[in-house]
Order: sequence, then structure tokens, then C-alpha cells
Amino acid sequence: MNIYDEIRDYVPYNEQEETDKEGMLAFLDQYDNAFLRENELGHFTASVWIVNPERTKTVLAYHILYDSWAWIGGHADGETDLRAVAMRELEEETGIRHAYRVMDGIYSLETIHVPGHVKHGKYVSSHLHFNVTWLVEADESEALQVREDENKAVRWFALEDVEKASSEPWMVEHVYRKLIDQCRKFDEKEH
Repeated sequence: MNIYDEIRDYVPYNEQEETDKEGMLAFLDQYDNAFLRENELGHFTASVWIVNPERTKTVLAYHILYDSWAWIGGHADGETDLRAVAMRELEEETGIRHAYRVMDGIYSLETIHVPGHVKHGKYVSSHLHFNVTWLVEADESEALQVREDENKAVRWFALEDVEKASSEPWMVEHVYRKLIDQCRKFDEKEH
């Protein structure tokens, strides 16, 4: 199934996801370059919400650009298999090599505003990230590594500490709380 169909068939968790889902589908309908950074209005990204087997912790990286602890993810850069993008970013940003998707389908959808910033000496205008997230499980004993061009640190956090760790209020309120709540509800369904 292609990503357009996966997003179309995804059942939104809340009103935010319902609205973002419609926007993502419209963006895909309108732009042939929706998976490339050259689309300066916005482009697709992929993330993973990494949990330990007990689903009590997640991995965050101290992101240099945002100067905050943040989840793991990155740009599609032309790749339309966003699952593969998410898993690549997981390994590149954390060093975790032995992880698996807890569920095959999409875990979460978010449209995220990225403020203008300078990257590699060039100004990047404000734009949108149309983000698709997968739920991934990994073992806490696996060694973590820093990707020095993007992160200052990588570590496990108790779910209840994520809100305090992040210095991005919008992400806490609209993304991290939702991901944590979904994880807890998902875990309840399994048991």
C-alpha cells in the first residue's frame, strides 16, 4: 500500500489528526515534490516513537536546531516509503539497530510548523513538516550514540518526564502528550 492510501485509511486519534490528515492528502494531491525539501512550503517527514518493552520509557535526542530534547525523525528526501525513512532515522540518530515496529500501520500524524532558521550557513524559510509516525520498540540495554551534526545527547526518559524534558511547549501539548496517551491506550488494548 502506498503512503497516500495509508494516510487515507488511517483512523485519526483526535481532532488534530483529523484536520492534519485532510491537509496531508490535499498536499499530496497538489504537489509532485511533497517528499523533497525543495518544496519550501512543506514536505513529508517520518518519525518513530520509541518505547521499551514495558512501554514506560522513550528515547529522546537533544536536538541542536531546536535546543530541546525531541523525538526521533527526519526528512523523506524523495523517499516515499516513510516506514523505511523512520527506521533509518532511528538508527542514524540513536545508534539503535535492533528495534521493531509494534504495529505495521501508522501510529500518529502531525503537521508541524518549522520556524525559519540557518542550517549549514544557509537560511531555511519557515515551512511545514507533514509528519507520519510509527510506534517502535527497542531494548534499553542497546548502546545509544550521538549524531554530532544533529544531536548533543541521546537517552531514555520515563514517559512522565518527557513533558519536563522538552523546552518546546507546542510539541509537548500537541504531540508528546498525544503520543504518550496513545501508547498507554495501545498497551491497555494489548492486555
